[in-house]
Amino acid sequence: MKNKRTYEESVHYYGRIWMLSAFVLLMAIPVIIGVAFSAWPPLDKVLLGLLGVVPMFWTVAVIEVLTFSPMLGNGGTYLGFVTGNLTNMKVPCALNAMKGAGVEPGSPEGEIISTIAIASSTFTNTIVLTLGVLLLVPLTPILSSPTFKPMFDNILPALFGGLGVAFIAKDWKVATLPLGVMILLYILAPTLPVGILIPVSAAIAISWARFLYKKGHLHRTHDNKKGDL
Repeated sequence: MKNKRTYEESVHYYGRIWMLSAFVLLMAIPVIIGVAFSAWPPLDKVLLGLLGVVPMFWTVAVIEVLTFSPMLGNGGTYLGFVTGNLTNMKVPCALNAMKGAGVEPGSPEGEIISTIAIASSTFTNTIVLTLGVLLLVPLTPILSSPTFKPMFDNILPALFGGLGVAFIAKDWKVATLPLGVMILLYILAPTLPVGILIPVSAAIAISWARFLYKKGHLHRTHDNKKGDL
């Protein structure tokens, strides 16, 4: 009798299936359009276009997987990367949900909460987008009004500002150095893409936390094991 898969094995099994399915569906759209209209772009033009975006976007994609996966857990990672919009929605939702539930990223509890939060945000996003498409034309005069422009310009700063304050207050010793470096980088090079700033800040935070731990300024809070970070 075949052994029943564990939760983690099931997540990887079905996660890979859905990732491959999403990839096939995404690639199928331009193929179907090309077949239906007999319109195929010249290969040299496609390669020339890819040459301008692949070095940046593929690098950012790899960096995001390495950066976000430890925070989101296995289920959250598969679901988040299939549905997209991680930086603006899925990651903040998962982190905020784990904070509200009092669980740590990377823990079994954090894995479940993160997956539920990302799934909930996906349903919410789909509903809002559907309503937005249906109501776009009648609401365009209102949404483009100068009265609402400051609100839309500050949605992301308000979202990440609130999360930032919560996590900085949680352990300000670790947050001070990466926060200061990121502010300095933004002042010196404001056009740097987020995909580069995120892994740089993560590397600085991890290295700084390890340094503080070695110096005895940090202590473990979730277990009683001794050893190095």
